[in-house]
Amino acid sequence: MAHASDGRSLEFRLPDLGEGLTEAEIVRWLVEVGDVVAVDQPVVEVETAKAMVEVPCPYGGVVTARFGEEGTELPVGAPLVTVAVGEVDGAEDAAADGPARGTGAAEAPAAKTPAAEKKAEGSGNVLVGYGTSEAPARRRRVRPDRPAATGVSGRANGRVRAAGPVDGPVRAAEPADGPVPVISPLVRRLARQHDLDLRELAGSGPDGLILRADVEYALRAAAAQGGRTADQEAGAVRVPDAASASSGAFSSTSAAPHPDGTRVPLKGVRGAVADKLSRSRREIPDATCWVDADATELMRARTAMNASGGPRISLVALLARICTAALARFPELNSTVDTEAREIVRLDRVHLGFAAQTDRGLVVPVVRDAHARDAEGLTAEFARLTEAARAGRLTPGDLTGGTFTLNNYGVFGVDGSTPIINHPEAAMLGVGRIVPKPWVHEGELAVRQVVQLSLTFDHRVCDGGTAGGFLRYVADCVEQPAVLLRTL
Repeated sequence: MAHASDGRSLEFRLPDLGEGLTEAEIVRWLVEVGDVVAVDQPVVEVETAKAMVEVPCPYGGVVTARFGEEGTELPVGAPLVTVAVGEVDGAEDAAADGPARGTGAAEAPAAKTPAAEKKAEGSGNVLVGYGTSEAPARRRRVRPDRPAATGVSGRANGRVRAAGPVDGPVRAAEPADGPVPVISPLVRRLARQHDLDLRELAGSGPDGLILRADVEYALRAAAAQGGRTADQEAGAVRVPDAASASSGAFSSTSAAPHPDGTRVPLKGVRGAVADKLSRSRREIPDATCWVDADATELMRARTAMNASGGPRISLVALLARICTAALARFPELNSTVDTEAREIVRLDRVHLGFAAQTDRGLVVPVVRDAHARDAEGLTAEFARLTEAARAGRLTPGDLTGGTFTLNNYGVFGVDGSTPIINHPEAAMLGVGRIVPKPWVHEGELAVRQVVQLSLTFDHRVCDGGTAGGFLRYVADCVEQPAVLLRTL
């Protein structure tokens, strides 16, 4: 088995895999320790809150270490593998000899890998749209010395263990000098919100890395010891009171499961959906309006299109084409709100998201530049993204950047819904099932194909008149598809 002979190793860390992603779970290792890898060769398959992706390594050489077993969740920036970069020979690897060593390099120089011919720099191709450069030196902020927390006596399983009552001051173990082993800003913020000194914790992650679970465990342990709150000057762990807990700052939960129920961790796709929908509910003052529409003519138009030969046109593609035409008339709904600047940002391009239910949960793939695509192009792109979603092959780029969402919940056999807006977008069009119903058509009662349309919108970007105008235009196009000819 090939091994490195010059002893120069580079550490490849988990890169940022997309907008807002802070961690990923190792699904499957694609290399073993001792394997020779080329630049940009996938080394591990990970699952994030948005997609399952193969992560290529930007270095070429011999894998000397892997960090984390399959099923382990790692934060962004945590080490994945180390690669020995340099001369490689084909000598047999003696497992009992420990780390790989060069053998006979003086007599027979080995061929160099491509990575040895150039500087150790990032390939830029780790993920399309999320390339890496040379692994930066980890910068950690060292907090000034603080008095030790009372009521904390030691660590168990890499976490703080709360102590029982004692007489006199309690001195915790002396904090180690040097930087605090924390990467995630979420972990730092959680500790800062509760006045928890991270130097008092021993992380359970790779190389002692402090994870969010370690901080939460420490806070629960402190709460279990009677909910004592020490002065901030004493550097103690602050346990939130009932008011702060109810406001969502932190809610302490008993470590023991309820005897009559099962706890399911909010992680992966489910956790990301929960976080995003909760944020939408907190920040967006949404409202919903709806209308019934006669979709008989739209269904006939689709039948005529598909009877003329060529690729079949999907119903969702026709609805998407109607959406883009409506957004051209009512651009207020293709916008987002910059809360810090207190500005409404109207967007020039329509990146249309559509809700798709998969085995991994709800995902919202995005059709880029939907306004520039015709019905055939929209049909093809919907089919591609739907297939990728079902196979778990969506990339972070396929799942981010939407400006408006089309939600066809009619596939679940329901008529109406009041969906939650996909933050930070400003609106979502919902489409119920199309079913035969009694309808007054041309002055007579007839059985027609009827659909309920709903629009949930951010009331900050427009008033009800704009939202009603948008929805009425969509309904008119559904009832009379020829209306679209004006915008073609």
